[in-house]
Amino acid sequence: MSEKSHIATSNNQLNKLRASVLGANDGIVSTAGLVLGVTGAAASKETILLAGFAGLVAGAISMAAGEFVSVSSQRDSEKAFLNRTKLHIKKEHASELDELVEIYQAKGLSSKTAIQAARELQQSGTLMIELEKELGIDPDDLTNPWSAAIASAISFVIGAAVPLAAIALTPTEWQVPATTLAVLVSLVLAGILSARAGEANKTRAALRIVVWGVGAMVVTYVIGHLVGVSLG
Repeated sequence: MSEKSHIATSNNQLNKLRASVLGANDGIVSTAGLVLGVTGAAASKETILLAGFAGLVAGAISMAAGEFVSVSSQRDSEKAFLNRTKLHIKKEHASELDELVEIYQAKGLSSKTAIQAARELQQSGTLMIELEKELGIDPDDLTNPWSAAIASAISFVIGAAVPLAAIALTPTEWQVPATTLAVLVSLVLAGILSARAGEANKTRAALRIVVWGVGAMVVTYVIGHLVGVSLG
């Protein structure tokens, strides 16, 4: 595999990873908040699971659609930049050699070495390709909206399945603590995995996700409880 193909593959993988992490986190938190809110209103297990499943389906579709629109807009911007820069290079065709020499010199090559390298590329007919690469232009490295949308939807479903499984598999009196524990564990794992993928601080990432997740669950449960009391 060429260096160019390797870079493109890496960028696409990072794009899907970002969508997957966001989808899983949103699936866990939003579905947990939904089912706990309904639980707080003293609803039956069937009602809670029905509400949670509806939230899972709607959330997965919403995440996929949002990711597709977002990444499509990013892809359109990348294409526009690609076309503008290619047009500039074609208009300034005579200065291609000088421009690449300047780039190589900025990277630390001597003037003599930079000129020699650029001339060799010119003689081999790959000057334009090398210049495009140095300017960050890679038509094979555009973001893929479909892969991001699919990754986001699948990860949302997986994340949403955690609180739903906790509700479905535990007795009524244990629904809240069991769901809370399952969500906390899954959020910690999601935070660690995302931090590991991004080479960030695992503790900070896990803590950040857990704090927001717990906050969302507490708020929705309290609101559901208050609504249930007022309607009762």
